[in-house]
Amino acid sequence: MSAVPLPGAAPAAAPPAPPVFGLRLATGLAGVLLAVLVSGLNENITKIALADIRGAMGIARDDASWLVALYAAASVSAMAFAPWCSVTFSLRRVTLAAIVVCMAAGVLCPFAPNFSVLLVLRVVQGAAGGALPPMLMTVALRFLPPNIKLYGLGGYALSATFGPSLGTPLAAFWSEYLGWQWAFWQVVPGSIAALLMVSWGLPQDPLRLERFRQFDWRGLLLGLPAISMLVVGLLQGERLAWFASPLICVLLGGGLLLLVLFFINEWSHPLPFFKLQLLSRRNLSHALLTLGGVLFVLLAVILIPSSYLAQVHAYRPLQTAPVMLMVAMPQLIALPLVAALCNLRAVDCRWVLAIGLALLALSCVLGARMSPDWIRTHFYLLQAVQVFAQPMAVIPLLLLATTGLAPQDGPFASAWFNTIKGMSAVVATGVLDTLITRRNHFHSTVLSERLGNLPGAVDMAGLSARMHAQVVTLTSSDLYLIVAAIALAMIVIIPILPTRVYAPRAA
Repeated sequence: MSAVPLPGAAPAAAPPAPPVFGLRLATGLAGVLLAVLVSGLNENITKIALADIRGAMGIARDDASWLVALYAAASVSAMAFAPWCSVTFSLRRVTLAAIVVCMAAGVLCPFAPNFSVLLVLRVVQGAAGGALPPMLMTVALRFLPPNIKLYGLGGYALSATFGPSLGTPLAAFWSEYLGWQWAFWQVVPGSIAALLMVSWGLPQDPLRLERFRQFDWRGLLLGLPAISMLVVGLLQGERLAWFASPLICVLLGGGLLLLVLFFINEWSHPLPFFKLQLLSRRNLSHALLTLGGVLFVLLAVILIPSSYLAQVHAYRPLQTAPVMLMVAMPQLIALPLVAALCNLRAVDCRWVLAIGLALLALSCVLGARMSPDWIRTHFYLLQAVQVFAQPMAVIPLLLLATTGLAPQDGPFASAWFNTIKGMSAVVATGVLDTLITRRNHFHSTVLSERLGNLPGAVDMAGLSARMHAQVVTLTSSDLYLIVAAIALAMIVIIPILPTRVYAPRAA
């Protein structure tokens, strides 16, 4: 017997039928993916081209460090809160707005009349760029049919593998041939294409402004400054001597306190930004934990060779570009192949993850054998090993994190995954900066003591250059060994924490 509506009550609206996946939705998904890649390249390119930007705009080194830190703070904060906005204002509206703001800020940056205006523009652009990765994951989870859902998540994985490795070659191209302004303007062509594709391809959901009745104001006022303070503290910590600086003490201590209060609030709020109860899912917790380690490794294997070649052999980004392209371009083939492998029912993605981590560790162990004689070609073998290792370490994590999620939990999972992704990159940067400084000091001290015992006169200029090369090489070797140990440690927990899952197609 059907239920009879109460007198005066509005009839319940039937839930809208899910759109059929076809050319239109595929175009929309590709547009979001393009926007995410453009945003990620913008962040990496401006880091790499920072020396040219500083020289052209007359910005001091210390001031320029705030451009990177505040951009990252705005980006990671947006990753945390954008999923809530996408449900409230609609996925399509938030995506289009983020693309427009990111592009407009990029166009205006070279015309900034002073440093303060440039800083504001970068913060705005960081917030817009950070809002895009959660949109990509949400689109893939919501619209893709089971037989190709993993390929869509593989597209999301490009933002962790393909994008960062492509930053150096593009920065080299813009700086060498078109001018420093294009480090900012490079967002324009891709953003215009993404706007057209998203406008036509993504369906328009209705506004859900009634969600403001339960808006988590306390969570916003606690979480936004908590994330921002922690990001800035981590990125500025090494430059300001960590806890010797009152500012770093306030940023990290205050940020941690606010973060604890934020999570306490989120636990009981009826409409939270973060659903802590999801962490009871073993696979999601494992994926988030391992994601932090994987991103540390991926950032390190980009930083170590590029830094070594620049310091020891004075390579410019254009000369380092082939090393990065050795990993970046094959990702367009390797990612779909790994996704196809994980789509097979007979394949346990946990062991794909283990093999990927083992290959990353192998690449780092090979790199630890480096000497001051190494040039660009010596790194090609290491990079070749990473071609399949990187997607094998990322795609299984996406599968573990998203399999079995209820549709209403998709935005919460996206908030968790993307915020951990953004914060892990920040933590990795801070830790690597500290390790480099500490190991440089250690090796400099040891070599200086040994050289002090040498008899007779020596060529001090030549000796200083050789000593610098040796210190950089030994530090790079140490970093490779540390990164290899982290990759191996993540393999150890695979038999313990995650459970077997099947890809949507295999299930």
